[in-house]
Amino acid sequence: MKKIYHLSTCDTTQNILKEVEAVKKSADLQDIKTEKITPAQLDEMKKLAGSYEALFSRRALKYRSMGLNEKKLTEKDYRNLILEEYTFLKRPVAIVNNKIFIGNTKAVVAELKKAL
Repeated sequence: MKKIYHLSTCDTTQNILKEVEAVKKSADLQDIKTEKITPAQLDEMKKLAGSYEALFSRRALKYRSMGLNEKKLTEKDYRNLILEEYTFLKRPVAIVNNKIFIGNTKAVVAELKKAL
């Protein structure tokens, strides 16, 4: 299975998809803005990542505007926030043969490119 959760309006994510040649390598792409993440999909990601916190983006604009930076969040909070607001998911998240790749660091992108 090759599945990549991305945001079509994010230039960084789009550049990564081109770099790893996701379309050529027939990865299943899901734009999380137009096709919401289901609870089952998020739970699968958590199982591979180890926690919801690992999938949570503190860079999202709403993180500070909602005052979340001043709160102690639980795993349940992270899960609910990601399901409510797609921008809280670190992007991209790729699942390739039961291995998960989260975020856009050079190391993660290099590993994803190898895996695809």
